[in-house]
Amino acid sequence: MARFLLGVWPFTGHLLPNIALAGALRARGHAVALYTGARARPLLADPTLDLFPFQQVPEEQVVAWVTEMDRLSLDWRGWPALRRLLRAWLLETVPAQVADLTAVIAAWSPDVLVCDPALWGPILILSETGRPPVAVFSYLAACLLPGREGPLLGLAWPRPTTWLGWRLRALARGLLELLAADIRRGASLLRRRYGWPPLTQSVTAFAGRLPLYLVASVPEFDYQRADLPPTVRYVGPCLWEGPRGEVPPAWLTDLPADRPLIYVTEGTVHAKAPIVLRAALAGLAGRPVQGVVTTGPQRSPSVLAGAVPPNVRIEQWVPQRWLLERAALVVTTGGSGSVLGALRAGVPLVVVPTAWDQPENAWRVVWSGAGVRLSPRQCTPDRLWRAVERVLGDPAFQANARRLAQAMARYDGPATAAALLETLAARGTVQQEEG
Repeated sequence: MARFLLGVWPFTGHLLPNIALAGALRARGHAVALYTGARARPLLADPTLDLFPFQQVPEEQVVAWVTEMDRLSLDWRGWPALRRLLRAWLLETVPAQVADLTAVIAAWSPDVLVCDPALWGPILILSETGRPPVAVFSYLAACLLPGREGPLLGLAWPRPTTWLGWRLRALARGLLELLAADIRRGASLLRRRYGWPPLTQSVTAFAGRLPLYLVASVPEFDYQRADLPPTVRYVGPCLWEGPRGEVPPAWLTDLPADRPLIYVTEGTVHAKAPIVLRAALAGLAGRPVQGVVTTGPQRSPSVLAGAVPPNVRIEQWVPQRWLLERAALVVTTGGSGSVLGALRAGVPLVVVPTAWDQPENAWRVVWSGAGVRLSPRQCTPDRLWRAVERVLGDPAFQANARRLAQAMARYDGPATAAALLETLAARGTVQQEEG
């Protein structure tokens, strides 16, 4: 039996894949503990799962920073504030993370520390000791590591198809790296405080040098990237299925079976105005479909004040697996959990990306042929309905979604990740056995 400590920020989209991974590790007989914020406790379905809550990390301040970032526009107007908030969140909390984790490691003696890609203390500082080895578990649908095919977070650009397009993409990547140079300098100064040499690359690229970098997606969705280091392992979606024994609500089984079910979601956390939900309410009204709109656990359905069409139902939150079993289409802002959940179920998408990883996910949905992208600025009720009608009317979208579902099923998600972490715990590397 090995001991695995999972370090993760206390946001639902970060936590749920880690809970799924924890379940797979425990099913294989290992001990698992989480290092995260105290606000994560209600999400832990198993009360016997050890939780080491933040001590020095300012949890509520971090939540406020991330919420503020979610409201910013992803363009040059929002960049100065975004850079300031990212620096505060990712860099300025590193000493607190290191202090917390040093105490947890001394008390609990994990064989492997698995960390959130945005939890930089283990990546920048603790990984250098090798005791315990540090692995990254990325819950995102697109691998963050830089490269020719890598994401340009903050820029809603599709994958190029021409030489000029690739050249422009390389120039844009260089500009983004220049704009983020102060963050790299700050990271190097932090490392110097702990006796480690300065970085020669970005923090994100440096994370790819750790002994194992798990990606909860599949190459068939992520541009079939061939520009990644050998430490990267795609494992398939790691989606938590919720507590065992729960049954779907009665209203779900009572919905009309003769109409396509359209599931509309803006994810579990969304600080912007609910433009997609409002457009869906109006756009689906009176159409030959059944809509289910969820506002998310952080927002009351009252944010959608006004008349509700007879063919649309509004709920605060429903486990998506129940809806995906019946859905013909998902309309979403494109968070990784929503996109991976839909594709694992073989359900095509309409994606209206608004923040974070969503623009990159949207273009991968388009590239894979499993759905369409609609710009937030064009998300009117009429245009949204036309996008829904297009996807429902072309069987190629569903065929491609099912193709990706078959690919995801081959990777087996949390079980595959758990097996790789076992190898790391036993050998200190996975490349010799798996590479």
